[in-house]
Amino acid sequence: MIVWINGPFGGGKTTLATALQQELSEAVLFDAEEIGFLLRQVFPGKYKDFQDFPSWRPLVAQFAVHCHRENDGQPVLIPLTLLRDDYAAEIHGGIRTAGIPLQHLLLHADPDTISARIDASMEFPDDEVRSEKVRAFRRRKLPVYTEAFTDWLAADAEVIDTTHLTPRQVADQALKTIGVL
Repeated sequence: MIVWINGPFGGGKTTLATALQQELSEAVLFDAEEIGFLLRQVFPGKYKDFQDFPSWRPLVAQFAVHCHRENDGQPVLIPLTLLRDDYAAEIHGGIRTAGIPLQHLLLHADPDTISARIDASMEFPDDEVRSEKVRAFRRRKLPVYTEAFTDWLAADAEVIDTTHLTPRQVADQALKTIGVL
């Protein structure tokens, strides 16, 4: 199975993916952003958001499928925020067309909780300026996430409300949702 871990920027996706990888010893972690970074190197300045590259979405789907096969059908964990339903449909559809089960998890919290988590985050402990740039980006994306949640995300994914949960509790809920616990 492929487990797509979605949610707001700064919402705990990577934390959950790391916890799941520890619990599921055969699972591999695929950072789909790396394909976007590669496309930015090849085509600098073409798109502000690498998800807008028309080639990014099928490349992510194909790479996820190949990871699943290379990993002998064991879980592939993909923590990545997808806020456009057409992009998610393209990627998830490509995975499902290959006959691979996909579980779309959504880590959700109320906007005040997400804002507080963003404000408390320190991505680069030795570089406050760089950390603040990350926090500012996440704050700008919060209304986009909130709109996507209302418009399509809540209906498309298995929602795990993380508002009052510890990271361990989120991991346990995710394991239950994907059928491991």
